[in-house]
Amino acid sequence: MNRLTMRNFLAMCLFTMLSNAALCQIVSLSANEIKTLKSKLKTENSYKEVNDQFEKTTANYLNDVPNPVDTILSEGLLQGHPKKVKTIRALKDIDKMFALALQYRLSGEKSYLNKSSEFLLAWANKNRGNGNPINDTKIDKAVEAYDLIKKDIPTESKKTIENWLSETAWAEINSKRMNSGRGSAINNWNAHRLKVVGEIGYALGNQKLIDWMIAHLKTHIAINLNADGTSLDFKERDAMHYHIYDLEPMLKLAIMIDRAKGPDFYSYESPQGASIKKSVEWLLPYIKGEKQHEEYVHTKVAFDRARAKNNEAGFAPGTMFKPMLALPVLQLSVYFDQSQKDLLAGLQQYENVERIINRIKAGHD
Repeated sequence: MNRLTMRNFLAMCLFTMLSNAALCQIVSLSANEIKTLKSKLKTENSYKEVNDQFEKTTANYLNDVPNPVDTILSEGLLQGHPKKVKTIRALKDIDKMFALALQYRLSGEKSYLNKSSEFLLAWANKNRGNGNPINDTKIDKAVEAYDLIKKDIPTESKKTIENWLSETAWAEINSKRMNSGRGSAINNWNAHRLKVVGEIGYALGNQKLIDWMIAHLKTHIAINLNADGTSLDFKERDAMHYHIYDLEPMLKLAIMIDRAKGPDFYSYESPQGASIKKSVEWLLPYIKGEKQHEEYVHTKVAFDRARAKNNEAGFAPGTMFKPMLALPVLQLSVYFDQSQKDLLAGLQQYENVERIINRIKAGHD
């Protein structure tokens, strides 16, 4: 199973899980959700084959050695840059630790728990966030892995991992990139910043982080999204790619907040009438093929042009938007709007774990 397939399998699991959960299991899965997932993976033919592959691949990870980096370096670097290549190689650990944690919860075998803990601890001891949300957003699955196994991790290891995650969240909150007047305080950077702080807050049960995120999410919706459904990022980049990249972290936050019995942030409207819901619905005609868009033709960002010159796929001005790129948004937004279910099924070419997990979380299975 290659890395893309693995990510899709993990995505399937996340979709089957989002229903009733105590605060301690907002980010990942509650015991009842794990039970539902185990049943589906073992009894439904469409899931069983994928699960068999998942088990074999995850078993191979038991022989792997963690490869953490002290700083994640991806943002602002072109494809092929040595520092970015090193980071991409190291980030394979993040998928591994989540897969191992999930397999432990599914099988109960301590070898998976121990290996996932080993990966988490290696990263906690070496990696440090520097307040760059485009880099820190890459640790999503590490937070989910910790949330899955935190009750079974030895106390000292747990303390080290929690300190790492907490420091990462506070580095985002105190970052100079949050300063008023900076684009990174209001564009997609801020959406990912809020998601990093929120998911860590829920995983650690840290109410200060949660309250900070909720207060700033309201501000972000007001500043970043428009009443007509467009977004600041779409206007700046002239690309659906960045509209999607902004919506995905906001949708993840809206789901976590809903699981924690908080306000409905999917339908919440700013004083100007903007909402996540409207911005998702604005995207739908482009997903359905009723409208088309040529990406990056009028982008105002030099890095987009640099990536085009570097021959990076999808960044050449005039590249037609492909509806499949909106799959991450639909996999999340269907949690709130079941009318999008058929559209999602049309884009979803095969079952994957993240899709299953997301459905379970939404209580749709």
